[in-house]
Amino acid sequence: MVKSADIDRSLSALSDTTRRVILERLTLRPASVTELAKRAQISLPGTLKHIRILEEANLVTTEKKGRSRECRLGPGKLEEVTGWIEWYRNRWNERLDRLEAYLDERGKE
Repeated sequence: MVKSADIDRSLSALSDTTRRVILERLTLRPASVTELAKRAQISLPGTLKHIRILEEANLVTTEKKGRSRECRLGPGKLEEVTGWIEWYRNRWNERLDRLEAYLDERGKE
C-alpha cells in the first residue's frame, strides 16, 4: 500500500470542484492566476488558496513571470490515488463475484 499522507493530500486537493476545474484548465496549457480565477469565477485570493493546496499535493507548480504568476501541471503522481482505488475496487469485485457464485448455487437448488 502507499503512504497514507500522500493519498490524503492528493484526495483532499481533488475533493474540491474548483480545484478540479483549475486542473482541467491546466491540462490545456499553463495559465496565470488571473486566468484561472476568471475561469473558476472566484476572487484572486480564493484562487491563490486553491493553488496553494494543489501545490502542496504537487499537482500544480507556479512560477513568477513579470507581474503575474504562471501555473502549470505539477509532477504529482495520481498513480498513488489510482492504486488505492484499484485495490478497493478489486476487493469489492472479489466480494461481488463470491456473492454471485453463492446466488447462482442457491438458484440451482
